[in-house]
Amino acid sequence: MLKFAAGAAGILLLLTAGLFLWIGAQGQDIPIPAAPPPPQPAEPEILPEAVLDEQTVGPAPPRPPKAYKASREEMRFNRYDRNRDEIITRLEMMSSRTDSFRKLDTDGNNLLTFEEWAVRTSDKFASADGDKNGQLTRTEFRTTRPKRSRSRCKC
Repeated sequence: MLKFAAGAAGILLLLTAGLFLWIGAQGQDIPIPAAPPPPQPAEPEILPEAVLDEQTVGPAPPRPPKAYKASREEMRFNRYDRNRDEIITRLEMMSSRTDSFRKLDTDGNNLLTFEEWAVRTSDKFASADGDKNGQLTRTEFRTTRPKRSRSRCKC
């Protein structure tokens, strides 16, 4: 009899669960909206064709000016003129003189003291500064150019 009671209780539980599922499924009848129709391709716009005449196009653009080729002396001046103000100050002149180290090292010990460096460079700057205003113009700077040695080839 115990088996009978357990079987009946199981059947009642299954019927109750089925009833709850059936009622729950009935409450979820939410209609899904239909998808909108796909967009219809629009008629392609017909663009007017441009008439190319002189009034529409306009004059030809101006040509760029030819590049100015600096002379050797101007390039040398520009190498020293760090701030491009067309004037070389004493500081600009001295800061670019690292290539003449051997000429400045008078005692030949491969050490350049401030005195060796300042005396030779200051003398060169002072000799080039014709109007003694502490600034070199292009004309004054031109006198500081190193002398060119004559070529030794007998062409």
